[in-house]
Amino acid sequence: MEFFTQNFAPIMFAGLIIFLLMGFPVAFSLGACGLFFGFIGVELGLLPEALLQALPLRLFGIMQNDTLLAIPFFTLMGLILERSGMAEDLLETIGQLFGPVRGGLAFAVIFVGALLAATTGVVAASVISMGLISLPIMLRYGYDRRIASGVIAASGTLAQIIPPSLVLIILADQLGRSVGEMYKGAFIPGFMLTAMYACYVILLAIIRPKWVPALPLEARTIREDNGKSGLLSLLLLTILCSGIAIYFGEHYADVYSWFRGERVDKVATDETIVVSMCGGVMLAFVIALINKVTR
Repeated sequence: MEFFTQNFAPIMFAGLIIFLLMGFPVAFSLGACGLFFGFIGVELGLLPEALLQALPLRLFGIMQNDTLLAIPFFTLMGLILERSGMAEDLLETIGQLFGPVRGGLAFAVIFVGALLAATTGVVAASVISMGLISLPIMLRYGYDRRIASGVIAASGTLAQIIPPSLVLIILADQLGRSVGEMYKGAFIPGFMLTAMYACYVILLAIIRPKWVPALPLEARTIREDNGKSGLLSLLLLTILCSGIAIYFGEHYADVYSWFRGERVDKVATDETIVVSMCGGVMLAFVIALINKVTR
């Protein structure tokens, strides 16, 4: 028993490793391990009983924390990008843009990784999406296996540092600092890291051109079913959705006043921006749904 009390922390860590090796999810493993050893610690007198009695208050405090509310929403955005296929379309489009250049697919993966990081802040969404989509394509066109896997893994982890990052949100909450300050501090290093990845690919294209070949001509062109490139449709859709979003943003105060039944002269800027963007996205979604049904 004396050995157990003197080595409580290492034994607890070993228990966590056992839970993980048994195949339990990380979240449940952490919770189960903490509760299990918490009860043991209270029973042995290593921990005060007030620690477990304060657990419900801690849970409600976390749910009422405004800073941590961003985490489930960013996670939802990452799942939407992964399941809807938008990440795949984005990677394919940027791949066409950099296709004629040596290392074009590697550049596409790096920039899409940065965009996904700046959109979701979720590492899993970035790595899973790019790994499933781009790795087979890069290997098919002759990319070195080590370069392909390394670029995907490195660019997928950009979500740790490029705002909005879930890690930065948790750090801001634990350190008692503003999330905006954490984002300002991580913005430049994140994009410097992206630029360093791109410079590394450029260096490889010069030193080892066979490792990062350019795409063949037949793989650089995306065509619709009718043989057109679809650029005109994309341009019209972008102009229409942007116009609706701008118009809705300018008249959002009137719409909000009508909804509340009283005159509202001023609405928060961030609320106006979010609602305007939702209006443009909803219009694009409706047009895409109509196109899919009537095709």
